[in-house]
Amino acid sequence: MTGLGELIAPRRLGRDFRWLMSAAWTSNIGDGIALAASPLLIASMTSSPILVASGAMLQYLPWLLFGLHAGAIADRVERRMLAMLAHGIRTVVVLGLVVFLLTGTANIAIVLAVSFLYGTAEVFADTTSSTLLPMMVKPADLGVGNARLQAGFLVANQLAGPPLGAFLFAVGTFWPFLTQVLAVSLALVLISRIARQPVPGRAPGSPGRVAEPVEASHVAHEIAEGVQWAWANKPVRTLIIIILVFNVFWAAPWGILVLYATEHLHMGAVGFGALTTASALGGLVATLSFGALERHVSFATLMKVCLSLEVVMHLSFALTTNGVVALVIMFGFGAYAFVWGTISTTVRQRLVPHSLQGRVGSVNMVGVFGGMVIGQALGGVIAQAWGLTAPWWFAFAGAAITLAVMWRQIPNIAAAKSVLETESSEDQG
Repeated sequence: MTGLGELIAPRRLGRDFRWLMSAAWTSNIGDGIALAASPLLIASMTSSPILVASGAMLQYLPWLLFGLHAGAIADRVERRMLAMLAHGIRTVVVLGLVVFLLTGTANIAIVLAVSFLYGTAEVFADTTSSTLLPMMVKPADLGVGNARLQAGFLVANQLAGPPLGAFLFAVGTFWPFLTQVLAVSLALVLISRIARQPVPGRAPGSPGRVAEPVEASHVAHEIAEGVQWAWANKPVRTLIIIILVFNVFWAAPWGILVLYATEHLHMGAVGFGALTTASALGGLVATLSFGALERHVSFATLMKVCLSLEVVMHLSFALTTNGVVALVIMFGFGAYAFVWGTISTTVRQRLVPHSLQGRVGSVNMVGVFGGMVIGQALGGVIAQAWGLTAPWWFAFAGAAITLAVMWRQIPNIAAAKSVLETESSEDQG
């Protein structure tokens, strides 16, 4: 067991990282259950592609409304406590949905409202949690740390959660959401075990240094500072633009995936859950090989390969009518998506000072989820007008054009100098 524990979470990453990883994995189990159960619940109430897409869109819309504020707040308060508060609010929101389902009073309006409220709390939870890792581990270990967190996302959110969510939904509509409440509550307890962290902007450098008081500034000014820094740093700016645009095209078909799986591929509710499971299995294969990939293949090459495979994936889904083929495609998607997510997060974290991790991270997440909101809104309308495969054709064309435009910029992003390495050297000096 000691060897397995060392493999999963190397001792050099520290005890706090193990608490963070455990909390992330546990929370992802609950979110993975809802990943299948939520669209199934909405689809059981309406067959409208626009309303089905709205369920996911409303969960991501808060990133556009509150994402930048979440980043600024994460940079000025004790991040562990903010993460705990956000998880607590998520627990209460889902528990409310369980009550509505048990009393038979749930309707499409309530479900969509819950999606929005849950998404709002998730903005603060995810923004804050993403800033904790760079404070816990050395810059050289960020790749390993992010890979372990991504592995938990794949196993819990994508592999174990969705089929369990689909099964629990078949047993009773409230069971998956009650299970989600328990998982998120446990994640809150695990985060509470992390050692108290200093406010980053007040004590640059070592996470163990005692925070020093600074003059208070307006949140709007701090948001502007983060946005300006991200825009002025060309590698970070280009990476955010790539993520934003690609997510617009990726999310267009993803918002109506439940209808695509059940009505176009005729896979049923369990088959829909199996699609995300196939994605997770692909990600697990990539997890096992990521260390070797990082040692032998440059980040620039890996980023180009991943984005190219994204284009191919959209085309493949547009053409297939076979559920088995769709599962194979989704397996490949999970493999390259894991590699892309780990690399893009690691590159960004290395380029951003500790004091700006929350704000620049939130700018990135606004790009991520802003693209998803736009894409899901477009996907619902496109599917309503031209059919369930039309969003895949839209995604294929858009992603191909974007990749051609951005191709030469990718090496510059991967080769940019790490700011965290410089900060660590100064602290040691």
